[in-house]
Formats: sequence, C-alpha cells, structure tokens
Amino acid sequence: MSNLGLITNNMKNTRLMLIRFENSIQQQEIEYFRGAVIHLIPSSEILFHNHLQDGFRFSYPLIQYKRIANKAAIMCFNEGTESIGSLLANHNHDIQIGDRIEKLEIAKVQAFDYQIQIWEPMFRYHIRKWLPFNQKNFEDYNRLESIAEKCLFLENILTGNLLSFAKGLHIFFDKQVVCKILQLENSTLTTYKGIKMNQFDAVFSCNVSIPDFTGLGKGVSIGYGMVTKYKNNTKN
Repeated sequence: MSNLGLITNNMKNTRLMLIRFENSIQQQEIEYFRGAVIHLIPSSEILFHNHLQDGFRFSYPLIQYKRIANKAAIMCFNEGTESIGSLLANHNHDIQIGDRIEKLEIAKVQAFDYQIQIWEPMFRYHIRKWLPFNQKNFEDYNRLESIAEKCLFLENILTGNLLSFAKGLHIFFDKQVVCKILQLENSTLTTYKGIKMNQFDAVFSCNVSIPDFTGLGKGVSIGYGMVTKYKNNTKN
C-alpha cells in the first residue's frame, strides 16, 4: 500500500494523435470498427491489432478505437502516431461495420505533445465504462463488506491501471501517484471477450495529468475505460 505509485519520472513529452471520423457508430460497434480498420492496413502493422506471429503484444495499446460524441475515432500514442500513417495513406476507405458498408470519412486530425507527469494540485476526471476486474480481484472485491473498503480497493486498482498506462509509454514517476474516487455509479454488466464483466462510470481525482480520451483498465483498445477531464475541473 505505502509503495503504491512509486516509480521514477523521466519527464518526456508524449506524442499524441486524435483522428475523428464523420461515421456514426454505436458503443457495441467499436469492435467492428476496429476490425474494419485492421482490414485496411498491412498485417505487419502490429500496433493496429497487437498480435505477434508467436502470440500477443502484452503492453499498453498505442492505437485505440473510440466512440466520441457518437462518432468513430482513433487515439494514437508515441509510435502509434507513426503507424497510423498506413491508414491515412490508404485511399480505399470502404469499411464494413456489422451489416452495413460505408466510406470511412476523416473529419479532423489533431497531433500534439502532452506532458504526463505528477503535479502538486489534484485534477478531476471522468472515466466511463471502466473494466477494473479480473477473476481474482473480482472475488476479492466481493468479499469486502463496507462501501469504504470497496472504494479503497477500486482506488488501488485505478492507481495500478494508471501506472500500467505510464509504463507502456515509458513514463516513470519519482513521487507517489494518488487516485481518489469521488463518485461511483452502480456497476452494469457488459460482455468483453465473451465474458460478462462489471463496468463502472466514475469521477476521480488524481495528481497525474492525463490526456483526454486515454483508456485505463481492460479493453482500452475498443473504447472501455475512457478518461476525460471533469467538466468543472479548474484549469491550471
């Protein structure tokens, strides 16, 4: 507990690219959208699908498929901002999402650097459709009786998710990462990789600057655990 969040900070900027499309999709269609995009690019572009010849790329996904304002979107981090060129250079953007075929139309491309680091103030964020559990920690969570214990348990998972995100981007902190859940909605069920899982929407505060639309937890490559700044957050 006392050592949670203690790693070393290298203070490098993270390269980000957000691509928004004109195409409307439903939340449950994000996985179809991902498959349609993967079909458009060479299989050698591993960051689009995270599959290796001898297994799976077990690291934070650097290309993530999203639904933002009801429209399809792709968020890229570091090397992902370079790989996405394979999609942007492809002029055959006819895709199939479920039973329909449509042309993938880019609405806006934003490329920018972002400093992910620990700050003195705490920032407030929304996280939506967060999948915090694996089989073991779900069983541990269910054994807890009080709301306070369950909230602390989830805070520790969220902190771990944030550290995994930072590690995947080669960012290391020299101060303790602090996450506090301020509001937790009742969990709902979703199906992820064929398994029924609990998902949460929550408001939390944290001393780390997190880019909008970053994914935390499980399923981030298909839109789960998407973080945005809380609308009443004070700008620093």
